[in-house]
Amino acid sequence: MDVFSTDTPIIGMVHLPPLPGAPGFEGDRSDLHERVRRDAAALEAGGVDSIMLENFGDAPFYPDRVPRHVVADVTALAATLGDEISIPFGVNILRNDVQSALGIAAATGGAFVRVNVHTGARLTDQGVIEGMAHETLRLREQLDADVDVLADIDVKHSAPLAERRLAEVVSELVERGGADGVVVSGSGTGEAVDTTVLERVVEARDARGLDAPVLIGSGVTPDTAPELLSIADGAIVGTALKQGAEATNPVDEAAVERLVESASQ
Repeated sequence: MDVFSTDTPIIGMVHLPPLPGAPGFEGDRSDLHERVRRDAAALEAGGVDSIMLENFGDAPFYPDRVPRHVVADVTALAATLGDEISIPFGVNILRNDVQSALGIAAATGGAFVRVNVHTGARLTDQGVIEGMAHETLRLREQLDADVDVLADIDVKHSAPLAERRLAEVVSELVERGGADGVVVSGSGTGEAVDTTVLERVVEARDARGLDAPVLIGSGVTPDTAPELLSIADGAIVGTALKQGAEATNPVDEAAVERLVESASQ
């Protein structure tokens, strides 16, 4: 992927608090924009290569399309993020609204989106979620958007509906689903990835000769980064970069620096 300026990018998370209309929303929109500015500044100063904006605080999540007011708020916050930083950024709209994420990224200069279920189907706490790769790729063409799609495989907080060979799933995700990158995560937010699974995904990618980076989607810490990044091509990191290693807390610039330094070893 040409969007990143390094072969092993570290993508830092801006986890949004609950947005207007979601349970737990407090304060006002100006507070949300200030939070984005602070977190983004700390991430870039700490040395990450890119940033991902996500409506993390909006639980319980809509299984697919979110309401229009959520799209409007995240678009405004993505514009604030883009004004704050000089590195690429992406968007993830939970639980699986990649069409909105793609539109937001296209409108605000975002370089990529993450989609939890791109092909196939998964059992989640929102019910059964089905991939919509056929819609996502066609929408990208319609928007003429230069936005990459990072797609999860066996995404966290979910279970498969049937057991399938991992190599087939990887192949379908990239070759038939058109994903630009593959994300491998642990079982939940901040949970470590299974290195055996990570290795098998990389092996399946290489065996098929697929041009798609494999990124770690959860659980990377300064202690585990060197080993994991000797296998994967990059990582999306949230929890380890926050104050007190709590995903809902603000970004800790010193924690970002520690992670980035460890990842470069």
